[in-house]
Amino acid sequence: MNKYSSPVRVGIAGATGYAGQELLNLLVRHPEVHLAAAMSSSPDSAARPLPRLARTWDGKIEPLDLERLAKETSFVFLAVPEAAAAGIAPDLLKAGIKVIDVSGAFRIRDDAHRAKWYPATTVMPEAVAYGLVEHNRSAIERASLVACPGCYPTAALLALLPLVNSGLVDLSRGLIIDAKSGISGAGRTASDRTHFSENHGSMAAYGVPGHRHVAEMEQELGAEVTFVPHLVPLDRGILETIYIRTAPDTTAEAIGACLGRAYEHAPFVRLTGDALPEIKHVAGTNFCDIGWKFDASTRRLVMIVCLDNLVKGAAGQAVQNFNVLCGFDERTGLR
Repeated sequence: MNKYSSPVRVGIAGATGYAGQELLNLLVRHPEVHLAAAMSSSPDSAARPLPRLARTWDGKIEPLDLERLAKETSFVFLAVPEAAAAGIAPDLLKAGIKVIDVSGAFRIRDDAHRAKWYPATTVMPEAVAYGLVEHNRSAIERASLVACPGCYPTAALLALLPLVNSGLVDLSRGLIIDAKSGISGAGRTASDRTHFSENHGSMAAYGVPGHRHVAEMEQELGAEVTFVPHLVPLDRGILETIYIRTAPDTTAEAIGACLGRAYEHAPFVRLTGDALPEIKHVAGTNFCDIGWKFDASTRRLVMIVCLDNLVKGAAGQAVQNFNVLCGFDERTGLR
């Protein structure tokens, strides 16, 4: 049931980055949204159009103005860097604005872990929900601030949470997640690592060991995770290969049944079974595709998970959370 008058007045802070532009692209087409403000990450930037949306949305991305966001919107999507989100979100919440944060600023609940990975977030606001809709819907419905999961954790958690929660995984062996991501996952700010000539025709591991998404995965799974991300020369998309040792006496039928129950009513999770998914199957969509192969004789389970890092891994998942918060069908604006 819709909890808000329609259309809902929405603002975006950080509409110039890759995730922010994807949000803008989705929200201007959302039938229940009035886009009241699209702003950059800085109050010092100049207003600019977005040619990608010409004749769909002919507004301009304006300099960041928190006072205006608080006065003219009911919801604000934050697609700004985590340090900026940590400072902006509390003020918006005090003004009665619901916040959906795409950065990592509010994902980690443990104070010590958060201080290590997101030191700008010194205080966690009340009524924060971790925005993995498929596993945290009731908390999201009650939240004032939704912390959208990271792109890598979204893929890993959707694959693993049903199996871990059902006791089908031997957690004493740990979990190994080998991930590949397109270059847009590194953000829009240029660096040597994201330069075309450095990436074209190559592939490189990074963040080894100690990528900050490990803390997020271990928080949600309650298990030790070995995570190795790689940058591949694609614009967008993530493919994760996950290696698991199952609990004794686990069967292929039990694995399939567990995942089937978990996602029977989840419109954006597609179980492909033995037909292993590929990035091109999910690019530009809010789907997460999960396939797997199981060797019962060794208890080894290999899962392949694909999603678009800018949609299901960021902007699309943020809109899905918005729909749940407002009482809309979660598919609204995402089909």
